Amino acid sequence: MPDAPQDSPRLHPEQGEVPSTQHPEQLLKDVAALPPLPGVYRYYDADEQLLYVGKAGNLKKRVSSYFGRQHDGTRVGHMIGRIVRMETTVVRSEAEALLLENNLIKTQNPKFNILFRDDKSYPYLKLSIARDTPGAVRGTPSATAVPRVAYYRGAVDRRNHYFGPYPSAWAVKETILLLQKVFRLRTCEDTVFSNRTRPCLLYQIKRCSAPCVNQISVEAYRRDVASAEAFLKGEAREVLRELEGRMLACAERLEFEEAAEIRNQISALSRVLHQQAVDTTTDRDVDILVAKVQGGRACVNLAMVRGGRHLGDRPYFPSHVEDAMVMRAIDQVADGPANSGHALRGAGVMEAQILESFIAQHYDGISVPPSLITSHPVSQTVLDLLSETKGVKVNATHQPREQRRVWLDMAQQNADLQLTRLLAEEGSQQARTRALIDALDLAPDDLAAFRIECFDVSHTAGEATQASCVVFHHHKMQSSEYRRYRIEGVTGGDDYAAMRQVLMRRYAKLTSVSMTGDPVAGAQEHGPMPDLVLVDGGKGQVAVAREVFGTLGISLSLLVGVEKGEGRKVGLEELVFADGREKVHLGHDSAALMLVAQIRDEAHRFAITGMRSQRAKVRVGGSRIEEVPGIGPKKRASLLRRFGGVRGVADASVEDLMSVDGISRDLAEAIYRALR
Repeated sequence: MPDAPQDSPRLHPEQGEVPSTQHPEQLLKDVAALPPLPGVYRYYDADEQLLYVGKAGNLKKRVSSYFGRQHDGTRVGHMIGRIVRMETTVVRSEAEALLLENNLIKTQNPKFNILFRDDKSYPYLKLSIARDTPGAVRGTPSATAVPRVAYYRGAVDRRNHYFGPYPSAWAVKETILLLQKVFRLRTCEDTVFSNRTRPCLLYQIKRCSAPCVNQISVEAYRRDVASAEAFLKGEAREVLRELEGRMLACAERLEFEEAAEIRNQISALSRVLHQQAVDTTTDRDVDILVAKVQGGRACVNLAMVRGGRHLGDRPYFPSHVEDAMVMRAIDQVADGPANSGHALRGAGVMEAQILESFIAQHYDGISVPPSLITSHPVSQTVLDLLSETKGVKVNATHQPREQRRVWLDMAQQNADLQLTRLLAEEGSQQARTRALIDALDLAPDDLAAFRIECFDVSHTAGEATQASCVVFHHHKMQSSEYRRYRIEGVTGGDDYAAMRQVLMRRYAKLTSVSMTGDPVAGAQEHGPMPDLVLVDGGKGQVAVAREVFGTLGISLSLLVGVEKGEGRKVGLEELVFADGREKVHLGHDSAALMLVAQIRDEAHRFAITGMRSQRAKVRVGGSRIEEVPGIGPKKRASLLRRFGGVRGVADASVEDLMSVDGISRDLAEAIYRALR
């Protein structure tokens, strides 16, 4: 990995350089008028696209570094040459600037900033708080008096105790299982707890102490809860000593059965400590961050230690890495070596800057542990700003020893594996995209931007018909651009009419936008026109799609049907072309067919899940029909099939209802009154 981009400019200005004159005069005036105060700046191009968001302790010094010297003929010059407009926001401190910068990066997705997907949906372990004294309902405590341990995902509050975050649901569930084995805490819902009359299976297998039926006193159960809390906070040694003291006290009082129970807890906890190696370190809450760059892609692997226990890790893959590095280099020159926190040039500078971006973005909105272990040195300025915004002193080390070194080595190994897997998958997807383009004899301007949209229709006997549109580009499925369409006004089970409706609804908007001459606005609202449209079906579906495309004036060469082969077996599919070409069988081992099958199956899955959700809603309302005297399951099904759902039945007139076999006028009038 080179120390800096090969086409980077001279980063230290020399005397005699002439400021660039390629920018609008108003932009240069705005730069000259900037105050020497902390703030955030934003650069826009001629199409009003946000290019870059940056923060500065001194806006005038930082922004002037972009426009105070020539960048012609360099990669930096190309990027800076696109700037035509600037916006700035003055704030009170660099900490406020950091927060505003991260919010703008995550919400606006600027082209030249390192961007991490905002994935804060970490799971937690929730331990409820006893809110009242034991009640006397059948001689047992109330559910709110006996704390419960549970898996939780969402916003935390003060009504419960939360431990985490954990890197995965698996880590939370493993911890709950551990608490069940050692402390035998309950996991059942409050409604289940309140209605128990005898111990459940968890009590039989020694995973719960059954406070619901008084197999343990509330006071003893709460002692176990307190021990579990201390264990989760990393106070395992203190918990062991407290348990040993309780065991000896019980033995002195000749309470040997209770002493034996505590002995079993000590044995179980000792096994856990041995497996987790908690006694090898005094660290309790630590995050381990490793950055790895290879093949034009980057990975940040985050491993979590909570309460002294290693809980696992999670990889993150940022976008816009290479362009962002060039812009960050200019920022650091403006700040000077004293403020950069690490050398501008040298091995690992790219990884260090990626780590700084991750730290700034990731901990916005979630708690940060007091200790970070990093694979590369990060700027002290970033750590100071993070400490100021979080109210917690945050320290970072990149050359750990002993147990910390073990954790860092584990995280580095996982980062290598995750990045290698990503590159292999992307290489495979690129090969599939290229194979499909070659098989269809297409010539896209940009292979990465090659866009495919695929449609499928799903229903159950004509009920709750749904159509799906899934999108593939940049060599992967783009779930954020998926769309579902509720099909209405067609005969239940008419797949051709449903396909006609969804294609017309989708592409009528795009063609109308293109005719108005504003493709940019249309792409932002509805997405760009695809390079290829797949429909799940054979000649019939393709014929319907051909009619729609002909009406809208869209080229038929974009339209391909995916026809199932003999016996509907995977690998025997054939491609049906709307422009009259002969059907093509790609072969079961074709990379092009693998991509087509992947997209088609995703469209099918997305349509089915939508249909099932809609069907469930319809059937909940459908029970209202069965409540009408004289309406049974068969007549209900006939009505739903005839009118396409409960809404259609409710909108039907008495005469329309009478058109269904078996529905008399009296019955039709009863249905009409019941649904209105």
